Amino acid sequence: MVLRDLPIVRGVLTPNRDLSGLTWMRVGGPADVLFQPADEDDLRSFLTALPLDVPVFVMGVGSNLIVRDGGVRGVVIRLGRGFKGIEFDGDLVRAGAATLDAHVARKAAALGLNLTFLRTIPGSIGGAVAMNAGCYGHYMADLLQDVRAVMRDGSVQTLAVADLDLKYRSSTLPEGAVIVSATLKAVREDVQTLEDRMIAQLAKRDETQPTKDRTAGSTFRNPAGFSSTGQADDTHDLKAWKVIDDAGMRGATRGGAVMNTKHSNFLTNAGGATAADLIGLGEDVRKKVYETSGLTLEWEIMRVGEPTPQG
Repeated sequence: MVLRDLPIVRGVLTPNRDLSGLTWMRVGGPADVLFQPADEDDLRSFLTALPLDVPVFVMGVGSNLIVRDGGVRGVVIRLGRGFKGIEFDGDLVRAGAATLDAHVARKAAALGLNLTFLRTIPGSIGGAVAMNAGCYGHYMADLLQDVRAVMRDGSVQTLAVADLDLKYRSSTLPEGAVIVSATLKAVREDVQTLEDRMIAQLAKRDETQPTKDRTAGSTFRNPAGFSSTGQADDTHDLKAWKVIDDAGMRGATRGGAVMNTKHSNFLTNAGGATAADLIGLGEDVRKKVYETSGLTLEWEIMRVGEPTPQG
């Protein structure tokens, strides 16, 4: 595929675009083409004209993503400024897919709307929907009303929550659909209460997670099938970090990759890691956990693209 074969756009089309700098892990090869649409109309016209046999992958801010070293074939779409709006209508919050989760939480809290669970979730609203992101016992599925999406053929659909089949860290989106915005229904609470809650959440996160390191958030889903509740009665036996610790894999390394010693469910680029190092270490952990506990850890981090011939 060459650039002249692609539709004319108002946004930015970049051929052979290295993706490593767009991911939190800072690894990975190039996309054949990176498309950054100017707005929804630009995205719609592009997808309408793009041949259906050209593969499309949508990435957010790269907070939950490893791009393999060989890069991604086809078109990678990354939404930007034209998809970052927030609108309030009573207790409804409509947020563009590229809006950071933390930004939505802060803006909502200032109006007395409780979306505080989003404050410590890395990434953007589109990814939060796709992954049914959650923490402290709350998930996107609890508050999500509907999603606006541009389909692979360029048409626009409003998808109800029931259409998305939201489960723990997963959803079922139509093939090739691009989420452009989401509507959530928030509960009203005292502004200061919400502010205090977010401060406490941030303090707890910084105390327990390696927020200064190059990670992509939690590496594996909890075998328990739910995220931490943050409550005193929270149990840890089937938490991913606990079974990793029990398998002796805290601090395990491969190349420049390490299972973080502060929180062992955070796969980390400690310096110079390749995607192959990171994914390989993750598979080492999965194998060891299965050998020691009989549990099969499921990846929470998305891995996309192709390896290099060397792996």
